[in-house]
Amino acid sequence: MPAVAAAQLSAGAVRRRFADPPAWVPEAVVEKRFGERLPTAASVLVALVLRDTLTVLLTQRTEHLSDHPGQISFPGGRAEPGDADATATALREAHEEVGLAPSHVDVLGRLPEYTTGTGFVVTPVVALVRPGFALQPDPNEVAEVFEVPLAFLMDPGNHRRHAIEWAGASREFWSIPWSGNDGNGQTRHYFIWGATASMLRNLYRFFSA
Repeated sequence: MPAVAAAQLSAGAVRRRFADPPAWVPEAVVEKRFGERLPTAASVLVALVLRDTLTVLLTQRTEHLSDHPGQISFPGGRAEPGDADATATALREAHEEVGLAPSHVDVLGRLPEYTTGTGFVVTPVVALVRPGFALQPDPNEVAEVFEVPLAFLMDPGNHRRHAIEWAGASREFWSIPWSGNDGNGQTRHYFIWGATASMLRNLYRFFSA
């Protein structure tokens, strides 16, 4: 499958795509369940940062967390009773988790819900983010914050499909390996996989429809 053309990944083109979305079908919407958690509403912020070319803001979770420790994810988390809707959850969680102020965020729309194997029913909220923000990651939840070029993530040549046997069952998942600089300017190899990679795969399908 072809990569999404650069012209379709400009801020203006992305804004127009969400204002007038095409007919499309997400590729991944639910993982095989494991664990006993009841379905739990959550939201993530798919933050497209307005650099020279758009980038996607991602976090690496700390290793001691009970859910998805050490994994790469979008800023986000479970809904709380005071949240007006899924968008409010994503904005609140991004502010609490990495210190991203809502005043820098221009919400464009949502992707279809994605249900994780751990029982979270996740709404991806897509937004453009104006530069000039100052991040303050919560050290209890976030080990690192970094940005990946959107064009790299929207090229299916960089996507990998895996099939494994785990806990007596066959499981499949997407990954998008990426090499970039960490906060100290050192080259690191990042392994984006699972729910985050699947939601990025759906974003690819949305842009390429």
